Amino acid sequence: MSQDANHQELSATIDLKDLGTVHRLGFGAMRIVGDGVWGEPADRQAAIAVVRRAVELGVDFIDTADSYGPNVSEEILAEALHPYKGGLKIGTKVGFTRTGPHQWIAVGRPEYLRQQTELSLRKLKVDTLDLLQLHRIDPKVDAEEQFGVLRELQDEGKVKALGLSQVSVAELEAAGRHFTVSTVQNRYNLTDRSSEDVLEYAEAHGIGFIPWAPISAGELAQPGGPLDEAAKRLGGTTSQVALAWLLRRSPVMMPIPGTGSVKHLEENMAAAGISLDDATYAELEEASSALAEA
Repeated sequence: MSQDANHQELSATIDLKDLGTVHRLGFGAMRIVGDGVWGEPADRQAAIAVVRRAVELGVDFIDTADSYGPNVSEEILAEALHPYKGGLKIGTKVGFTRTGPHQWIAVGRPEYLRQQTELSLRKLKVDTLDLLQLHRIDPKVDAEEQFGVLRELQDEGKVKALGLSQVSVAELEAAGRHFTVSTVQNRYNLTDRSSEDVLEYAEAHGIGFIPWAPISAGELAQPGGPLDEAAKRLGGTTSQVALAWLLRRSPVMMPIPGTGSVKHLEENMAAAGISLDDATYAELEEASSALAEA
């Protein structure tokens, strides 16, 4: 594969059901809040600068959630970017409540999901959310009820597209009986491919797959490891190569690396220019698979 062809692939877009076309390399807005994904960031103006720089670099899909802060991430996005221009699409999530730093409690009662959706509309200063994802299916509430209220919100025009987070293939299929699933957001990276079946289902059904923790590479990124060696050969960082691998892994893959630093943001976005030759891709694939089987 030539460098030009590969770069074209890495810079490719995806057409999401009910939402439209976005670039596959997006931005995750979880890290623009305080430690533990709780409260205000140490420097709010720095967080605003990161968000604005992401859009300057061509990002047209941003992922956030009502629970990031809580509320803070959505409010910063609105402060930094509203009125939204250039086809920018923002996906948010509901279904987690927060009681403190690092604490996440699934709440899927229909009235709560509806309430939080209305609040997200207000915080993001829009009449319709581009994408709403169920952050987690609450095991204490009938899943059909949770899917049903999402469909109602879409029917009412409050949401354009719907998605799910951290689900199984069976749960994707169940949700699909209530609404068109546009995206699924599961943990997936070089060292955690436990959602391989979900990715394959997404690819077969034209669903955007948003991998969270996309650049987590563990021992593969250690000095002398396969990711480190690949980065040296390609003149990039291990994070860039990890993102490049994800982008090449599937045409429905939509990595959303997050950061509170403009410098790290620029490094992450440069992953679109990293060219993985066939041999390097195969080497990383083998190392990743071997780790999963260990």
